[in-house]
Amino acid sequence: MKLNSIDNGNEFDWGKTSQDYAKYRDIYPQEFYEKILSLGLCKDGQKVLDIGTGTGVIPRNMYKYGAVWTGTDISENQIEQAKILAESDNMDIEFYTCGAEDISYPDNTFDVVTACQCIWYPNHSILAPKLAKILKKGGKFLIMYMAWLPFEDDIAMKSEKIILKYNPDWTGAGEIRKNVWVPDEYSEFFDIKLHDIIDSDVAFTRETWNGRMKACRGVSASMSAEDVAKWEEEHMKMLDEITDESFAIKHFISIAELTVRK
Repeated sequence: MKLNSIDNGNEFDWGKTSQDYAKYRDIYPQEFYEKILSLGLCKDGQKVLDIGTGTGVIPRNMYKYGAVWTGTDISENQIEQAKILAESDNMDIEFYTCGAEDISYPDNTFDVVTACQCIWYPNHSILAPKLAKILKKGGKFLIMYMAWLPFEDDIAMKSEKIILKYNPDWTGAGEIRKNVWVPDEYSEFFDIKLHDIIDSDVAFTRETWNGRMKACRGVSASMSAEDVAKWEEEHMKMLDEITDESFAIKHFISIAELTVRK
């Protein structure tokens, strides 16, 4: 994938990091899922489509609440990992490889569409009207995002600096608390019902934080194998200076709830 607005137009491929993604990016805290449930969404037989599903983190973690899930992603490798993980837990989730703009369903199919950590990537002039059609009357579109806070967390800041040393075009650094982006194209079809931000201290070990950073867009998805190895050596050297076996990284979670206008 290549977008001028991201990483100075450099290519990235989530498929290159799918195994690390599957192992290290299932990190959303319980309060993230409880917030979704408090909105009355993604449960009790509702039909839910998760676009940009990656390794199926959202459908797999919310499966127990009774929604009927479908997950799509442009990366075949990501979908392969999603299927392996779901099948290992006997979850009946439909996963298939498809760009968000290419989904094809009859009108009024879904109660909810979710998009987590992926709102920057699709062509929204195509996607917005398509989601409005496939959602039922009163249907919801949830846009979700979670990020570490480097200006409030020393470990996160040091990790970002090492990524930028090897990948100076990475635009994922320097996050601050803010509402998740709702592209303008959705204003024609949806009303924004809610913006909410939740703070969360997410627990890691040196291994899992290294894995989380390695599975980000700025590292394995875009660096050469040689640079990934150099980055990992330096990153682990930094983490080895941490005396505690486990530690918390400050994050924020941002959720936007949109209601389709029909």
